[in-house]
Amino acid sequence: MPLPRRAGLGLTIALTTTALLSSPVLAQTTGPTLPPGVEADWLKARPRPALNVNASRLPTRAETLAAIEYVASSQIAAMAREPIALSTGSNLTQMSSNWVAATFYVGAARLARVSDDPETLRFLTAVAEHYNYSVRGARSGPTMLNADDITIGDLYEELYSRRRQEGVLMPLRQRLDWQVPHLNRSTETPALVWWWADALYMAPPVLARMSAITGDPKYLAAADKEWRRTAARLWVPEEGLFLRDERFKDRRSANGQPIYWARANGWVMGGIARWLESMPADYPDRAYYVDIFQKMSARVAKLQQDDGLWRSSLLDPKAHPEAETSGSVFFVYALAWGINHGLLDRATYLPHVQKGWAALNRTVLPNGLVGAAQKTGDQPVSTKPDETGLYASGTYILAGLEIMDLHGPTRSLPEAEPAQDAPEVIAATTPTPPAPVTVVGEEEKRRREAEMKATAALAYDPAGLKRPSTIERLTPPPADQQAPRAVVRFAPDRLDDLLWENDKVAHRIYGPALESREAPSGSGIDVWAKRVRYPYMDRQLKFPNYHVDRGEGLDFYDVGRGRGAGGLGVWYDNKLWTSRNFSKYRIDKTGGDEAKFSVDYRPWPVDVARKVWETRDFSLPLGSNFTRMTSTLSSDTKEQLVVAIGISKRRNDAGSGFVTRDAKNGRLMFWEPNNPEHGSLGIAIAVDPATVEGFTEDADNYLILVRVTPGKPFTYYVGSAWDRGLDFRNRAEWETFVANQKLSFKP
Repeated sequence: MPLPRRAGLGLTIALTTTALLSSPVLAQTTGPTLPPGVEADWLKARPRPALNVNASRLPTRAETLAAIEYVASSQIAAMAREPIALSTGSNLTQMSSNWVAATFYVGAARLARVSDDPETLRFLTAVAEHYNYSVRGARSGPTMLNADDITIGDLYEELYSRRRQEGVLMPLRQRLDWQVPHLNRSTETPALVWWWADALYMAPPVLARMSAITGDPKYLAAADKEWRRTAARLWVPEEGLFLRDERFKDRRSANGQPIYWARANGWVMGGIARWLESMPADYPDRAYYVDIFQKMSARVAKLQQDDGLWRSSLLDPKAHPEAETSGSVFFVYALAWGINHGLLDRATYLPHVQKGWAALNRTVLPNGLVGAAQKTGDQPVSTKPDETGLYASGTYILAGLEIMDLHGPTRSLPEAEPAQDAPEVIAATTPTPPAPVTVVGEEEKRRREAEMKATAALAYDPAGLKRPSTIERLTPPPADQQAPRAVVRFAPDRLDDLLWENDKVAHRIYGPALESREAPSGSGIDVWAKRVRYPYMDRQLKFPNYHVDRGEGLDFYDVGRGRGAGGLGVWYDNKLWTSRNFSKYRIDKTGGDEAKFSVDYRPWPVDVARKVWETRDFSLPLGSNFTRMTSTLSSDTKEQLVVAIGISKRRNDAGSGFVTRDAKNGRLMFWEPNNPEHGSLGIAIAVDPATVEGFTEDADNYLILVRVTPGKPFTYYVGSAWDRGLDFRNRAEWETFVANQKLSFKP
């Protein structure tokens, strides 16, 4: 069947799903060839169940399941009867890859986990196959970042979790990898990526879920940063509500109240629920999101109207007094979800949930769709009883699933991904492409069958080969090895490194074996990014590539020719003179509340004027981000030395980082430019302010200068932080922490 002639931007394939299934050209996009007059199962009507409209009782699980399956099948049938547009941007009622349809897929995919009817999952698979598991928005930078176009990613993640087919996740992950550096940018920008409240439902849950699926925390960390930026502009704590976007800061409704759109706040509450489902229970920022969710819940409950619904303009219900469901479905869903996960008090919020669910059921139209749903838009408007929206029916399903679970125990967070389906389930719910139209007659069918067998026999199949599709997270050590402790270890298995760490930080310096292997190596100090409280460096070093984050941390810091994080040298004639790697070591204490050791550095020249050599003592107590170092520099002459303690410079596409110099308090701090894959490290050096001579820099380092007497010990501290670790989220938190440290410089 030929495609229709182009007719402007609204070009569609004028075929219903029934025709599409039996079309020689397009059948392979959704299912097998069907005989004339035979419809796909998802086009068949489901009998209308009795919908609970009694707010005084909680419907049974069976009653609620029947209701949401009825709405889901009605919505799928309605979508399937619509023409499929080639350009999916403005589609409102048919199958599409845009946000309107994708919000329905979110609810339908959760229903497919509990329903005995395989047709919902089969329909969702057909949609994903039709769009080849891809996302919209390839034409420009802003559209590549558009949160709306990421919403369908939840469907692909669901199918990946249930089927473990690598290709299902690849296009989405590629797009998210492209987005992460922009979301994780270290320099604040006037414009936001997620500048409207709706975006907090569309993209953040997909990014968080990608971290949960792959074990790579970068997606969640990047989303966390942009989420907070959006909240800083749109969250109004004194109201307990979100503005839809910044245009509404000074707008007022007819009654003089600020305009808070019901659906915008519904997007946020529903988004937080899905976001928390994938966020690790020990994630440092989790309490921030729980707090906002609880405050919004308290505020929203008070704004529920007598009929059980919420009005489009939350603070001016008279502006649009008619029933409106596209905000209300989110509130019922979120409040029930909060009860089920122990975040909201059941006695307080259950009456609101029951009242809202009964009201929603009164809006279900004779065609099985949820009515009174405000059209797509950006603010409160009037709504007709027969208006529908895929976002309303999709979230009605989510709400119903939570209503069902109100009969069960409280569920913990995060929620596990669905288990992998059995092969027979995958086969039954995956549409099979039909044979080419040229396969006619028994002889041609036999030839085709032989061809398919040959294809299977001759094609290379990577299944079962040892090539992991994702970086596997490390399994935590046994419980008796998870206790926080401060340790130091000489590592001849890693070319004579000395490794030390506690519950906060991890570092290493390099021994003589590395000098011949890596000629630039020297006395710089390495920083490891750490995300667990127990020692992990030995576990990470078991992998040949320990520069990969497997959930506990990694080494992505490049010391290079620089001082790293706190290596020292002698500043003479405007040049830095440094030692090579340490020559000897002594471990004094390890495995308890302190890691303590010392090293010697062989003599090195300071131009032709003198030679110096060093002994340095290291101490890292449990619970501290700072390693205390006491250095004794000896020399063949008695003149004082100007010692330069440095931090390696760093520059990438995100800039050159942020340097803070504080002579009064003896501080030099550097917040590294954001690494798109791994985040940012913060480094701090603290010296006795009485010894500070000033600051300088060379090609490789930022330097703080102190005056030292040969043979007389002096003490300084080196500290580090990681914005994807457990303690600090950003530069401001780290520098405030450093400024508040009370440190002793007595040798």
